[in-house]
Amino acid sequence: MRKNNQYFARRIHRFLGVFIGIQFFFWTLSGLYFSWTDIDEIHGDHFHQDHMMHMTATNLLEPGSLDSTLEIASLELRFVRHQPHYWVNGEKLFDAQTGKLKPEITEEEAKEIARIYIKGDFGIKSAEYLTETGSHHEYRGRPLPAWAVQFDHPENLIAYIDAKSGNFERVRHSSWRVFDFLWMFHTMDYAGRDNFNNLLLRAFSVFGLATIVSGFTLFFMTLKKSKRQ
Repeated sequence: MRKNNQYFARRIHRFLGVFIGIQFFFWTLSGLYFSWTDIDEIHGDHFHQDHMMHMTATNLLEPGSLDSTLEIASLELRFVRHQPHYWVNGEKLFDAQTGKLKPEITEEEAKEIARIYIKGDFGIKSAEYLTETGSHHEYRGRPLPAWAVQFDHPENLIAYIDAKSGNFERVRHSSWRVFDFLWMFHTMDYAGRDNFNNLLLRAFSVFGLATIVSGFTLFFMTLKKSKRQ
């Protein structure tokens, strides 16, 4: 009976080890990468300009004079290309000095905004207008439409500008993309990368615990046998 118990314990331990070994490898590899990298650099903070992004706001219009038909539920003063604008109801951008409605940010304006926020005198290779992004896109979950302004930089630097509000949203680069790829393996969310509560991760966590328990069980079984011998 003892021999049979050890046999089954070994079989269970070996099966679980092979089954989840690859995922354990990626958990360890991604964990090492995360612990040895500076999260601020991954976010691209070292690419951001540290000077003031705008001038002092003067001669602002009363928000109520923007549009007589507009019902204002929320209002934010923000600076686009150093100029003051009202961002109203999270959907409309008005020049805060002239009251003119700005439908969208143009390509040239997006490039100018990107230059304001990105440190260094890098050339711009292209600007792409995005209307949709997939679940694995590096700009996933952010406001659309948006401009993706690509700089001539060794790390394939891309700045993302909200085409509606003119807001500088994100900067992405090669190190962030490596981090994001390993993050997918770490969370085991192969559909969207950011869901920590997915069923696959929960299942492998349980299997991992079972592997550890079976290993301890096998150890104590063989330990008792060695002492008797």
